[in-house]
Amino acid sequence: MSFLTEEELKKLGFNYIGKNVKISNRASIYNPELISIGDNSRIDDFCVLSGKINIGKNVHIAVMCNLAGGEKGIFMEDFSGLAYNCQVFTQSDDYTGRTLTNPTIPDEFKKELKKEIIIEKHVIVGTSSIIFPGVKLREGSSVGAMTMVTKSTEPWKMYFGIPAKIIKDRKKDLLELEKKYLETIKNE
Repeated sequence: MSFLTEEELKKLGFNYIGKNVKISNRASIYNPELISIGDNSRIDDFCVLSGKINIGKNVHIAVMCNLAGGEKGIFMEDFSGLAYNCQVFTQSDDYTGRTLTNPTIPDEFKKELKKEIIIEKHVIVGTSSIIFPGVKLREGSSVGAMTMVTKSTEPWKMYFGIPAKIIKDRKKDLLELEKKYLETIKNE
């Protein structure tokens, strides 16, 4: 994997780009002027980012993820992450057959659901999971592989399934590790 240089990142025209940001030269970035990325974050090969997106510090987006921020936006807080092939959508067509669908159709002939998505601090989303419009993944939530999240989660719970269901509580040990890590970078 080859990452874009600091100069190449600046040329893309992001709304904001932090320090030590790594973006694969094989990622596709649309609407960079609507995208902000915090320090020490990384976006891997074959990811697609479009629309309004705000990525915090120390966020990882693994290979082949799709973040479709649209008008409402995706907000990923510090220390959150998406494993391989996750799909995050802030907009969805009406599938009932009452309207036309797809981006080639003018708005007057379709009815889209458009809602922001918030992925709070320390959330981890497992491979091939799907996050739908309007979902808030609360602090410390974890979402297992191949899970479909259609409703907001509770903090520090583990979720799995289609649709996502709580399977157990998540430990908070990582909060102590966060404090130690932040101390190390503060002293650099």
